[in-house]
Amino acid sequence: MPKRVRQFRIAIDTGGTFTDCVWVENGRIRILKLFSTPSDPSEAIAEGLKKIGLADSFVLLHGTTVGTNTLLQRKGARVALIATAGFEDAIEIGRQARPRLYDFFFDRVEPLVPAELRFGVNERIAADGEILRTVSPQELRVIADRLREASPESIAICLLFAFAGPRHEIAVAEALQSLRLPLSVSHQIVPEFREYERMSTVVVNAYLQPVMRSYLELLEKRLGKGAVSTRSSARVFVMQSNGGITSLRSAAHQPVRTILSGPAGGVVGAAAMANRSGFDRLISFDMGGTSTDVALVDGNIRPSNQAEIAGLPVNVPMLDIHTVGAGGGSIARFDVAGALRVGPESAGADPGPICYGRGSQPTVTDANLILGRLQPLHFLGGDFTLDLERTRRLVAEFLAKHSCPLSLEKFAAGLVRVVNATMERAIRVVSIERGYDPREFTLVAFGGAGGLHACELATALGIPRVLLPPLPGALSAYGILVSDIVKDYSRSVLLQAVARLPFERLEKEFAALQTRARKDFSSEEWQGRIKYDASIDVRYKGQGYELNIPYTRRLVEAFAGEHRRRYGYIYGNRPLELVTLRLRAVMRPPDLGRAQTGPLLRGEANKQEEAETVMTYFDNSMVPAKLYRRNSLRQGRRYSGPAVVTEYSATTVIPPGMRFRIDSAGNLRIDLRRS
Repeated sequence: MPKRVRQFRIAIDTGGTFTDCVWVENGRIRILKLFSTPSDPSEAIAEGLKKIGLADSFVLLHGTTVGTNTLLQRKGARVALIATAGFEDAIEIGRQARPRLYDFFFDRVEPLVPAELRFGVNERIAADGEILRTVSPQELRVIADRLREASPESIAICLLFAFAGPRHEIAVAEALQSLRLPLSVSHQIVPEFREYERMSTVVVNAYLQPVMRSYLELLEKRLGKGAVSTRSSARVFVMQSNGGITSLRSAAHQPVRTILSGPAGGVVGAAAMANRSGFDRLISFDMGGTSTDVALVDGNIRPSNQAEIAGLPVNVPMLDIHTVGAGGGSIARFDVAGALRVGPESAGADPGPICYGRGSQPTVTDANLILGRLQPLHFLGGDFTLDLERTRRLVAEFLAKHSCPLSLEKFAAGLVRVVNATMERAIRVVSIERGYDPREFTLVAFGGAGGLHACELATALGIPRVLLPPLPGALSAYGILVSDIVKDYSRSVLLQAVARLPFERLEKEFAALQTRARKDFSSEEWQGRIKYDASIDVRYKGQGYELNIPYTRRLVEAFAGEHRRRYGYIYGNRPLELVTLRLRAVMRPPDLGRAQTGPLLRGEANKQEEAETVMTYFDNSMVPAKLYRRNSLRQGRRYSGPAVVTEYSATTVIPPGMRFRIDSAGNLRIDLRRS
């Protein structure tokens, strides 16, 4: 157990299978993994904090899946929507785009607000903010009475052109205060044009608000009632989808900004570790127990402002992360045609894969165990033994039940190829489909299962190297630990730029956003220097969508260059439209000291050990491979595959002919050029 010190700073990421705890002690990163408690994630958090053995005060930085799971499972609040009269059904009409063009039986995603809970207000504000029809106080009283009868749990307010003039939304919000229900108001959350996307974002926020508030209150209650220590007290902050942390109060008020909380931490951690090795162009590959998250970083981490979660548009800044249902717990099955399918269903933490002792359906983890890529006695540093005998027996029964003639090894290898194909497509989405050549990037693999599949994926995509950080199974938590405090602001302005850019107007608008940022940081009692990153969504006149360009005096040239890279052409003389101004305000946490990514929880580095030999499946047969403990590898020394590298939080598989070493940053670097 770590030595008790004052003011611990701990990051905890709750996932589908494991809850990861990462903290700094005596200048070194420490890690603890526990099985998650899906019914109440705060239970595993409290258990982890007890094991760490805290006293006095500490800071908890939390990455949560509550928002994501609530949306995916449709277990959010009963939401009422207040919209401009005549636009109440925009949330259901949406855009006239078919996700599956030739699928006549495709069922569109049902809106989160049923028709009987949509209410119209007779008001109108023009696109330039001019008030055309004033909202009636008497009508607002009637709507308040109707809402009392409808008994919603949360209210979303989204009026037409409120981003240009919020006066009517403010009036509606004030009139509904007496209902004592959570209010989500569009001009506070996403003051941007595109009515449907803005309305969808505000509704999602309202849908999550009561659930997230209850969860965070329960977490505070657990931490405040001596669940961790009778003498400890905690300050809690939450990871946002944009790659930065925010206060508990802000997360409870705008939970829509936390939907990709955990995966965002992984991207931040991957970029931080890759930069230490001198790489700033990377593809992050996070394979956990239930899903795989991939993202591309080209230099700086830049969030996207248009995303879709569970089929619903969400227009708040979030890292451009693509998720697929492929993880260590993904379940294998045969479809009606006899083809092998893997996922998206997952065994999760309960019952888990067969080899965990309770599951009964074959998973990716079971396949890797059968193939010798996972070693039964080297899982979680030896704290947990995988049941190989049970796995082989139940998988054999599964094959017999489906009259499959394959051997256990060939079936397991086929299962791995199927799940690899799913993850390869995900990497193509964030790279090739967006104009990037994956051969120019480094694949940074992490998550408990990332190292098991990374080399095969990199080979398939022509990626020249793979990087495994020192704590791959808990890198998302590490990313949360080193994240900045980040707040994003935006405002749609719709300005024309014909002869020259309206710099005076732009400077005035950005100054107003900076004033708002300083006020928000001050209200949350943050102290420190704020760094501002301004950008503008730009398009050619007549286009329907924009590109986000950093705001400089060379904005026009930068837009042309990005347009050519993304689409392959530019319009020489067509006027530009400046659509939405964006400001990212960043502050470094004042109490985060420098930490080394040295040996982890299991103690200091071991002396050089003689490698064991294990039988592992490569190239359609079982071959002898070297088994190394990661903390026995000497920095700078070159090793060759086939090899299996084990550590507390993950296992890495290196195919025959590939070279690998521990670099000066502590990363495990694998070069794919076969010797």
